[in-house]
Amino acid sequence: MDRLRHAPAAMALPVGIFALFVLMVLPIPPMLLDVFFVLNIAIAVAVLMVALNAQTPLDFSAFPSVLLFATLLRLALNVASTRIVLVNGHEGGAAAGAVIEAFGQFLVGGNFAVGLFVFTILLIINMIVITKGAGRVSEVSARFVLDALPGKQMAIDADIAAGLITAEEARERRRQVTVEADFYGSMDGASKFVKGDAIAALLILAVNVIAGLALGMISHGLSPAEAGELYITLAVGDALVAQVPALLLSIAAAAIVTRVSDTRDLTGQIGGQFSDPRGWLPVAMILLAIGIVPAMPQMVFLPAAAIAGGIWWTLKSRAKEPSPDTEIEVEETPLDRIEIADVSDSTMVTIELGYGLVHLVDEAKGAPLLTRITGIRKQMSRELGFVLPQFRIRDSLDYGANDYAVILGGVTIASGSARPNRLLAIDTGDVRPGPYAQLGLAGEETRDPSFDCPALWIDPGSRDHAIAEGFLTVDPSTVIATHANQALLAACDQLLGPEEVRALLDDLKERAPALVEAVHPEPLSLAAITRIFRALIADGIGLSHPQPVFTSLAIALQSSQEFNALVDAVRIDLGARLVARICAPTEKLKVITLDAELEAAILGGMPDPSIRQPMIEPDLASMIAGAASDFVKQAGGPIALIVQPPARRAMASLLKARAPRCIVLSINELPATQPVEVIGLVGNTHASQEAIETAAGPAIAA
Repeated sequence: MDRLRHAPAAMALPVGIFALFVLMVLPIPPMLLDVFFVLNIAIAVAVLMVALNAQTPLDFSAFPSVLLFATLLRLALNVASTRIVLVNGHEGGAAAGAVIEAFGQFLVGGNFAVGLFVFTILLIINMIVITKGAGRVSEVSARFVLDALPGKQMAIDADIAAGLITAEEARERRRQVTVEADFYGSMDGASKFVKGDAIAALLILAVNVIAGLALGMISHGLSPAEAGELYITLAVGDALVAQVPALLLSIAAAAIVTRVSDTRDLTGQIGGQFSDPRGWLPVAMILLAIGIVPAMPQMVFLPAAAIAGGIWWTLKSRAKEPSPDTEIEVEETPLDRIEIADVSDSTMVTIELGYGLVHLVDEAKGAPLLTRITGIRKQMSRELGFVLPQFRIRDSLDYGANDYAVILGGVTIASGSARPNRLLAIDTGDVRPGPYAQLGLAGEETRDPSFDCPALWIDPGSRDHAIAEGFLTVDPSTVIATHANQALLAACDQLLGPEEVRALLDDLKERAPALVEAVHPEPLSLAAITRIFRALIADGIGLSHPQPVFTSLAIALQSSQEFNALVDAVRIDLGARLVARICAPTEKLKVITLDAELEAAILGGMPDPSIRQPMIEPDLASMIAGAASDFVKQAGGPIALIVQPPARRAMASLLKARAPRCIVLSINELPATQPVEVIGLVGNTHASQEAIETAAGPAIAA
């Protein structure tokens, strides 16, 4: 049914193109020709209005195709009108239709010489001024867009790798980049349509004049003066009828290609930028000065000066009036009264900026940091399975001009510096080794705050050079957003509170009420569930699919209600999720293990009385962390350390900060179907043996 419903709309374009060929080949009556001329003018006006009201050039992405069909319509009408003028022109002005007669008689007063001059002037304006300028802008825009295409694609890849955007958002941005490149490339070619149409109009006029004179004198026995009066007047009227919509389409093309992306249409954009009263006072003063010169027409200049002065006064008065949307009601409170809101900050995540970075959140400049922070919050909410609280961005005089900090719950978890109006060129390993100066890149050497890679702060003009040398270039807003993303992911468990857990429970209760009743409110309270879920999130088990997590928790509650036992049971049941952080189920999991004597020394050591976990001697801990880091570098990616269940918590606490890409799993958490590849053994060297004996001593002897 939908296909049948849309069939008439789908057939409209083929039928219209077929009608154009009919106009070119078959003779049509003058009345029908008048209808098509009016339709041509209406289409040109409609295209101009759409071009002026578009907020961005891509809002009228069909313009190149529309321009092609409008040009074809005008050329088809030229062919049809030429046929009528040459066949029936000897009968008088009305023989070619009322529209051609009106343009030939009324607009130029019946004087074909004046008509020729008017047509020539319109042709010069269209062809040399508007069309030539629009064509040059289209050519330059297409070149710049195509040159910037690789950089935009790499920026999208960098954003999706940093977690700032989702795969769907990346596909949409890639589609927009492709559409933009196609649009400007098409506009570069479509501008040639307008130029060719102007040349065709001149040739058609010459054909009509020469052929009309010849036919009038040879076929109809008219004198040269009579033939010129009839045929040249009709030819000029025909040319003017076609040139008016051609000029409108040329203006529309120029308006499209010269547009700058804005949230307003062209009228609002121009009006907003001319609304500054400071520009109108000099206009009024200059017009007044010219008007008081005795030789000047005071009746024209003085009213114009008064109008400009009135505009200045109106805009100045309007600027002083407070906007209704920005009025702030100030509530008077006693000076000795202090509210709780005055001494507390309920915002969980705050990003503080030095005054030199405040422009990154300026809405007048696009607020790039706000956009990226919103993308971070959306992406993390999707991965963690609960809606993150609102982030707050504010300026602070406690930091340097270019410094920033990420604060979670009042504690700074990340800080760094960014250089405004510069780009960070990151060496991800694809750059040729050696000093960066040898590559011809000048900049301030630093390190990427998110991944600790070597980097340079470079001028934006060196971006293409840096990309060609293998650098990944990102702007300051992306640097700050990516750093914030990495810092918040490392402490994501702290973002989950009772309110978020309550929202999860309410949502799951609508779909699986019995499952929720098996867990809450008995035997686990809201606080107990929050504590368990925070531990699971810290271990890498998100809540984006909460039903399996609740199911595992409900089953574990049948055996124990102790916190550690519940977390371990859920981890064992959802071991596939833990492994998925490292590799796909069909790939081999790269693992390392502890030497038997080393693991015995850890389990046989003195436990920490507060957490009842084995304590690891500092030298032994350094040796294990160093070995794990070496294996991670050797593997070129994340690996897993497989240990006995009693040692998992101690080893996980040890490696979380020192070797975060080495995930600690107990042997029980490894899925039975998961293929593994043992790439190393920790503690089997002579130096490791001495560290084990020093740490364990009697335990090894026993």
